[in-house]
Formats: sequence, C-alpha cells, structure tokens
Amino acid sequence: MTYQYWNQKMETLPRAELEAYQLDRLRAAVGWSLRTPFYQERLKQAGIRSEADIKTLADIRRIPFTTKHDLRNGFPYGFLSIPKEEVVRLHASSGTTGTPTTIYFSKDDISRWTSFVARSIYATGCAKTDVFQNMITYGLFTGGLGFHYGGEAVGMMVIPSGAGNTARQFKLMQDFGTTVVHATPSFLLHVEAKMREEGVSRGNLRLKRAFAGAEPYSEDTRKRIETLLAIDVYNSYGLSEMNGPGVAFECQCKNGLHLWEDGFIPEIVDPDTLEPLPDGETGELILTCLCREATPILRYRTRDLSGFYTEPCSCGRTHRRLRRITGRTDDMLIINGVNLFPSQIEEVIMSMKEVGNNYLIVVEKDGAMDRLTVKAEVNQSIFMDDTRPLNALKERIRKTLQGMITINPRVELHESGSLPVSEGKAKRVQDKRPKDV
Repeated sequence: MTYQYWNQKMETLPRAELEAYQLDRLRAAVGWSLRTPFYQERLKQAGIRSEADIKTLADIRRIPFTTKHDLRNGFPYGFLSIPKEEVVRLHASSGTTGTPTTIYFSKDDISRWTSFVARSIYATGCAKTDVFQNMITYGLFTGGLGFHYGGEAVGMMVIPSGAGNTARQFKLMQDFGTTVVHATPSFLLHVEAKMREEGVSRGNLRLKRAFAGAEPYSEDTRKRIETLLAIDVYNSYGLSEMNGPGVAFECQCKNGLHLWEDGFIPEIVDPDTLEPLPDGETGELILTCLCREATPILRYRTRDLSGFYTEPCSCGRTHRRLRRITGRTDDMLIINGVNLFPSQIEEVIMSMKEVGNNYLIVVEKDGAMDRLTVKAEVNQSIFMDDTRPLNALKERIRKTLQGMITINPRVELHESGSLPVSEGKAKRVQDKRPKDV
C-alpha cells in the first residue's frame, strides 16, 4: 500500500529529533503558561519560574497535574495567556456542575489546530476530490468547526450538515455525492437503521469512509458499522481541553491512533498512584498541549484509559500510537463491589448478530443490593412474537456477560427503534441509585 502524508518530514521524524522538538515546544508552552493567573502560582510552587527551568523532557514530571476541576475554578480567564483582544474564538464544554471549561484560541492557534486535523484526515487516504459531510454538532462543541476547517484545508468540499435530521442527511448525500462523513458511532448506527426504515438504497450513495469519535466504542461496533454501511471507519480521538479533534487518529493501517507528538506530549500513568506506567500497559492518559498559546494546559488528566502500542506502524510514522480508548476512570461503575466499564458490556452485545444497533445500561437499587439491567434492541430479522429465540438470546447474553463481568445481569430485549436515540454523544448508562448511597 502507498501511504500519503500531510507533513511527511514531521510525521516520520526520527525519535531523537522528535523529542528534541518536543523539548523546545515544552519550554515555549511553559513560557506561555507563566503568563496565566493559574500557572503563575502553580508553577512557582513547583519551583519553575521560567522556561529555562525545563532542562530535559523528564522535567515535565516536575509540573503538577491539571484537572477539569482546576479549569472550572479558573473560569473565565484564569487560563488565558494573551490579551483578550487577540482571542479570535472560544469553545466551551459544560458538565454536571454547570460551570463550563473554556478554551481560547488565537489566530495562530486556529491555524495550528487546523493543520493537525488536516493531517489526520489526509492520513486516512482522503483527497480534495472527496465530499465531506460533517454530521456532528456545531457551535461551542469543538468537533464541528474542528473537522470543518480541517476538511477545507485538505481541499474537500465540506457540507456542514450538523447532527440529526436523517432525512436531510440522506438528501445531501444523494444530491452532492458525499464520500466521507463524520459522526458519533451511535449516530452512524442510527443512520443505518433509518436507511432501512426510509427505503434509502446503499447503491445510491457514494460513501467510502467515516470518522467516528466523541464517545468510547468497541471494535465490534466499528466492524458492525463497516459491515452495515459498507465503508471504512476510522477512529478519532480528541478533547476540547487539547483543542478538540486532531489529537490522535488512525492511518490507513487502522492499527492504533497516531498521537501527534509534535503538538502534544502524552503520558500513561496509574490512575490511583499517578506514577508512570511502562509502554504497553493500560492507564490514564495525561496530555500536555504544545500547540496552543492562548490557553496553555500542562499535564492534563484526561480520565481516559488507554496505552501505547510498542511496535512501529507499517505506515512509517514515528509518533506513538494509542490503543483504543476503553473507557474513563470516572465512567467506571461499581456494582455490589465489582468494578466494570460500559465498554465491557458493549463488547459482548455488539458481537452478537441478533442484537440491534442500540442498547441501554440501567443500574438501580433492589433493597440493599445494586441491580444491573441491560436493555438491547434486537435485529429486525427476529420475530418479537416468537418467545423461543428471544429467550434463548436473552440467556446467551446473560451468561456471556456474567462470564465477563462476574455480575448476573437482567437482560431485556426490545423491538428495533424502541430505545431512545441521542443525536449527540450516546447516553448509554442510566444510574438511578440514590446519590448519597
């Protein structure tokens, strides 16, 4: 296979040269950070008073971790390092506290971010002849404009369709010959189901590729989407604190996500001790942004669980590759003392061809004990009025899940299209237990 590169020199830089570049960028990032109210105090306490105090890459461990709690406490301008009149855009994400995390961009920051997204898109084999339909939420969410600018930089015709409204999505695909789409994996599964429901013929579409991200999903889900839609699906990883999309992306080999180390320094640490883990082990991903001056963020605790591949990629890129994100440390469910991640349940049910494209995990209290219920839609090929295959499928799901997670769950099967569908990030878990328990 012939591989294409957006910036071949940087993407294939020998390791020693890449690390020398990182050290130079880390010093610059520390210099930017020392102009912010938050890091002025935080770095001073750590004995770092200027970028000259960073002698080697190992000195990054002198820098304290930054958390989402820190970003919220610093709202609105605690992490801003440039005058407000030099800010050209902001993005924000909010959480359960209601206080958003706000990221500011200068003109140069936008240019650097765009180049990383364009590099990511180009690595999948896309070209200016492609038509790119961006089926993700625009606005303050980084996924919309991030991919939009990256697609334009590649030279593709970009259709900013946004999320939802599948009838309009199909019309745009047919009218303009869309070849590439970007969406959450749950929405891609929903699109396939709506195609069947609305009688849209796959033969009338020119789709070749999809970029999927914004929510954890299993390899079985990726394979299901590829089979149902007859396309190549590429994993994407990003987070608003590190610009958004364009942090890590799969190349045409589809064997791990190349994390662009000229823009970000990754670390994998034990989520409990925060000590570094050897390459190949799974832990919490820590990221330092090297490419954004307006809102520099150092050693950010992403809460995402992953690890590095140790062998090189056959595409020739030298940047380390992340394994698929398996979940988040704060997404872990503790059920009757057993730790489990929603991705473990998805891995089981999406491997069964009789199961449909949507599922829901419900956790409730049953007296003093926790009760886990897995609700899954069934494939339209199964007749809901025949209880025998349904009961057999329920028992197979229950036994397989019990073998993996050591918990005996209740399993409910539902008709296709009956469970709620989210147009943004899928809401797969409903934890109905009292919050004070």
